[in-house]
Amino acid sequence: MKRSYTPALAIGIGAVAGLRALTAPAVLAWAIERRLIRLGSSPFATIISGTASRRITNFALSELIADKLPFTPSRLTAAPLASRIVSGAICGATIYGVVKRPLTEGAVLGCLGAIAGAFAGYHMRKRLSRGRPDLEVAVLEDAFAIGGGVLITALTAASR
Repeated sequence: MKRSYTPALAIGIGAVAGLRALTAPAVLAWAIERRLIRLGSSPFATIISGTASRRITNFALSELIADKLPFTPSRLTAAPLASRIVSGAICGATIYGVVKRPLTEGAVLGCLGAIAGAFAGYHMRKRLSRGRPDLEVAVLEDAFAIGGGVLITALTAASR
């Protein structure tokens, strides 16, 4: 894979974080634990590391469950949106760190992807929920976020 695709991967992992804030770091931590990608001396090596992967995965699973509860706030309110933006920034910078490109650029692209993913996911879920049960649409969104994260991680591993 060409390094010119790295910005698209950073935006993509940000979009995954926009859908599910903890899915993106969980997928990256999983890939790092299995040595599919390497962080080297990145400042994110301790945040998204193989040793932290179990904790991150448990939090991500909790998020997938909590998203289905009726009292869960909208992803577009301040706190959930901020957590998605921060997650997108960390994951975008992590993607850039893997291919040894400027982390700031990756963080900005990850933020933008997270914002786009949060708004697109919100509107798509609202639209699809009109004719279907919300749980069905939520599980579909989960699958899309997990599958997208795995695909982006695989493409990142191929680009190093």
